[in-house]
Amino acid sequence: MGVAFKRWLSAFAPAPVGVNGREKILGVLGALLGLFCTEWVGRHALGAASPWFIAPMGASAVLLFAAPASPLAQPWSLMAGNLVSALIGVFCAQMIPLPGVAAAVAVALAIGAMFSLRCLHPPSGAVALTAVLGGPSVASLGYGFALWPVGLNSLILLCIAVAFNGALKRNYLRRHADPAQGHHTRDAAPSTRLGFSRADLDDALAQRGELLDISKEDLEDIVLAAELRASVRRFGEVTCADIMSRDVVTVQEHEPLDHAVRLFDKHRLQALAVVDANGRYLGMVSQADVLARKARPLAATTDNTPAPHSQVSDCMRSEVPFATPGLPVIELARPMSDALHCVPVLDASRTLLGLITQSDLVAALYQMAVSANSQTDSQANPPADPVGHATPRAA
Repeated sequence: MGVAFKRWLSAFAPAPVGVNGREKILGVLGALLGLFCTEWVGRHALGAASPWFIAPMGASAVLLFAAPASPLAQPWSLMAGNLVSALIGVFCAQMIPLPGVAAAVAVALAIGAMFSLRCLHPPSGAVALTAVLGGPSVASLGYGFALWPVGLNSLILLCIAVAFNGALKRNYLRRHADPAQGHHTRDAAPSTRLGFSRADLDDALAQRGELLDISKEDLEDIVLAAELRASVRRFGEVTCADIMSRDVVTVQEHEPLDHAVRLFDKHRLQALAVVDANGRYLGMVSQADVLARKARPLAATTDNTPAPHSQVSDCMRSEVPFATPGLPVIELARPMSDALHCVPVLDASRTLLGLITQSDLVAALYQMAVSANSQTDSQANPPADPVGHATPRAA
């Protein structure tokens, strides 16, 4: 009984907050700036005689600046949640004579409406309550209460949150989009056909059936990051330097495309690294891009002279992800299975050290899997000693 009671009491202990110091400071400064500007603009726009500022904005500021990644803090949740709750609160205040009953009904109906409109915003419950219990100054506004101060306060706070969080590269204004498929087919991405997939996450969330204050995209990223950390812990000793191809076929950016085509044919390659005269990495050129460029007719110059032949620089892609020699090779598995065909390996001075292709990665993963299975088998079935007794395993 005592153990169960202690376990029950432990539920009241505060959970650790996984937020770094920078995010805490930004949350404080953002709320200070947002509420100060909202109050100032509202007071000058509506005058001191009007209720230009309402208490629920403080709760909205907590979400917009301290938890900007929350689905409850997104623009639709803020604006639609506050407006619909204000309208419902005014309606209940006018239709139900008992303030206590009107307040309870207003908040309950507001929650139901926000669920239906997919705009759940916890501070909006306080907006509905304010519409009922705000006193004569709020009651005199009628349904105009939804426009000002509620609509005006919400809009100002939202604009400040967008500017503040955007300037500091914080995770705000979430865009819900399905991941693009490289081949534009209905097949799932190769990295999701085995193991964890978005469908698994959807099923787990549907089975749980309760609201989680985290977006599905963020939850998926966290699960994948945890899987990667576990994989690095198991196979992290194999680095890019261990498996990369070092004798790399390269081209220079001023060389003609015909030379690149000959290299593609001779070495049976899909991509070539582009370097300068000192071996510094400049980008990648793929066989598909070269063939597409050569298929387009060359335009004549302004004086009707033939245009010069295309060079490698015309097809080069400079924004290609790269790896470092010490990067665990397991971290390349997911991006290379979905989109990347090869990854250059660079040192600190961006000198090209090698190249990792999908073939290199597949061979490395196969060897790692064989090695892991061999170790498991040897531990499960230790060899017998010369006298016929099983060799004892270390504890």
